Amino acid sequence: MDVIVGGGVVGLSIAWRLARQGREVVVVDPSPARGASYAAAGMLAPISEVAYTEEPLLRLGVASLRRWPAFAAALAADAGLTAPGSDGPATTLTAQSDTTVSAPRTTTTPNTYAGQSGSAVPAEGTLPTNTHVVTPHGETGRTSSAAPPASTHVAAPHGETGHAGSAPTGAGPAAASAVPGDGRFPAFDPSSAGGRRPSAGGEDGRAAASPWGFGESGEGSERLAAARAGLDLRDDGTLDVAFGPDDLAMLDEQAGFMEKLGLPVERLTGRGCRRLEPMLAPSVRGGLLARTDAWVDPRRVTAALLAALERLGVPVVRARVTELLRDGDRVSGVRLTPPESGAVPGISPGVPRGREPETLVAERVVLAAGAWSGELADVPVRPVKGQIMRLRSPQALIGRCVRGTVHGNPVYLVPRGDGELVVGATQEELGFDTRVTAGGVYELLRDARELVPGVTELEVADVVAGLRPGTPDNLPVIGPSGIPGLVLATGHHRGGVLLTPLTAAILEGEEADLATLCSPARFKDVS
Repeated sequence: MDVIVGGGVVGLSIAWRLARQGREVVVVDPSPARGASYAAAGMLAPISEVAYTEEPLLRLGVASLRRWPAFAAALAADAGLTAPGSDGPATTLTAQSDTTVSAPRTTTTPNTYAGQSGSAVPAEGTLPTNTHVVTPHGETGRTSSAAPPASTHVAAPHGETGHAGSAPTGAGPAAASAVPGDGRFPAFDPSSAGGRRPSAGGEDGRAAASPWGFGESGEGSERLAAARAGLDLRDDGTLDVAFGPDDLAMLDEQAGFMEKLGLPVERLTGRGCRRLEPMLAPSVRGGLLARTDAWVDPRRVTAALLAALERLGVPVVRARVTELLRDGDRVSGVRLTPPESGAVPGISPGVPRGREPETLVAERVVLAAGAWSGELADVPVRPVKGQIMRLRSPQALIGRCVRGTVHGNPVYLVPRGDGELVVGATQEELGFDTRVTAGGVYELLRDARELVPGVTELEVADVVAGLRPGTPDNLPVIGPSGIPGLVLATGHHRGGVLLTPLTAAILEGEEADLATLCSPARFKDVS
């Protein structure tokens, strides 16, 4: 049995992929889908996130973005989502913390993902053998059209990753292996992008063809349409704007760097930026458009993953892992304790509350506990606090992700299909502090107003503080730990949602070249 420690988007996706292969899996998390995944903005934006010192991270991001259409389509099918106008029952992914995601169980998984054939799924009421704990499944997103009361949430352990850019705190050994060969970025070779390159486009707002497969037609189009609707998956690009000569010079250098790597970007004048996004501030002088960037609602993704796991009969144990069990030099399981507060632990049928198992024995433990991973193993992961706001408007202010640098701080705005506008995010090295602060809220609104003045008229729907799992080189830690029985999938920092499909693939032995970039072996063996 595989035990996945961490119920964020990374941990849940690993469990889902293993379960689709017929593996016996248990997920352990005191509050699934309520950690950094709940706070994340969900930008699938390797191009606009690029920095001169982060080419290895760029390679990972581009490779993972290429996997996102198939990942999303398969998840939509397994979660029971349907495209608008389709016949048949659909799963409703709810978003309030006190609601449950429900989906009818099926007997087969008819679709494939990343080359994996559909595996048998237990019939109604059945679970895999040797199942220790079963919990009422379902966690939260925010898809309700009604505006909820303004509220503040504190992210809980063990979630997976949030979002917001920063310069690396240290250069890792992998930094030298950035772009092979002639320096052109291999991900944009036409043969690896379905024979399509994005068109040059222009300032008229016409979308370029996606090299990632988001415009897929044929048998996969209906499932992808279900993913677009159910997960709020969009690929309308990212607009990075500048306010003055220094900002414009930085964007111009960035554009030259990306063009050298073969990455599709477009330089725009201030007028061109406002033609695309009329609500931008008049002071915007120019911008850089990455048309192939995308984004998704992480709360809907985690809700869909929980629904899919329920249909596959995968137990989700609402408990905290306090220790990795050892059998000689091998990790053999985990020790559990109920959550300190909040979520109720999962309970097996017929087992009285308060008598839940104290341990789970495992052939393999996958540590995907985000910022808390370092509490269970000697892995160089630290918490990086991020505060993020969700505003609500009856009409959309912007149609794509908009980002810029204001007062030296990076800020981004991400529109949701249900009228929300995500504004983020602070970046604070404050340990495990998850307080939402007045200063953090002020900075977010102040900087967002510089980009899009109309944000001050919107309703505040939500303010969240989450903890991203950072590493010394800003690259994730994915792969064997050096200890038999323990595998790592953590340290994704601001790219956890983007890197989710790639992480699961690397753990299954795919993408060997990219796996080297994020191998735990670049640090000392964990213990």
